[in-house]
Amino acid sequence: MPSRNSAPKIRALDRDFFARDPRRVARQLLGKVLIRNASVPLTARIVEVEAYLGKDDPAAHSAAGRTLRNSVLFGPPGHAYIYFIYGNHYCLNVSCEPAGQAGGVLFRALEPLTGMEEMAQARGIELHGPKDLRQLTSGPGRLCEAFGITRTRDNDCDLTSDKSSLWIGDDGYRARGIAATPRIGITKAADMPLRYLLAGNPFVSGPKIRLE
Repeated sequence: MPSRNSAPKIRALDRDFFARDPRRVARQLLGKVLIRNASVPLTARIVEVEAYLGKDDPAAHSAAGRTLRNSVLFGPPGHAYIYFIYGNHYCLNVSCEPAGQAGGVLFRALEPLTGMEEMAQARGIELHGPKDLRQLTSGPGRLCEAFGITRTRDNDCDLTSDKSSLWIGDDGYRARGIAATPRIGITKAADMPLRYLLAGNPFVSGPKIRLE
């Protein structure tokens, strides 16, 4: 397990990575790393995401057109779109597609790498063993709380810059065993297989999938 005061060598993803169809971005985000720059860096591997396709996707926040609230989704790509849901937690998304064309990917679950004690403190929980780590970042609300992500602090943050307080990078890990399922917790376009995950990963938030 990495030291609590260390982080792997990570290269920031460039803007072109995100300037594509959210389905492609979502699949290729699996295995990448979310980083919070802090005195003790918080890092976690992306293991579950959902793609949202803009105006052609009735479940997407951008389906009804551009508003002040959802304007980040319309570009430029690679920026954080944060929203508050159910009156009690935030959700992190990244904008996709070229500027002017809406699309995004929702982060559903992460596998913690460094800064676990700090994540636990942010979530108000205690870690008694490896099994407790799943409570840190398994679920969109949990991961935002663990990383201190809020709309005020992080909405429109440039996730392609390692100088940002929050960003996404590549540490050389290559994802294996990617599965696709319908998205979770929506009523519109609920049958579209736009949830992507690392099959068998214990940090996945929804129904577990194993590849035979």
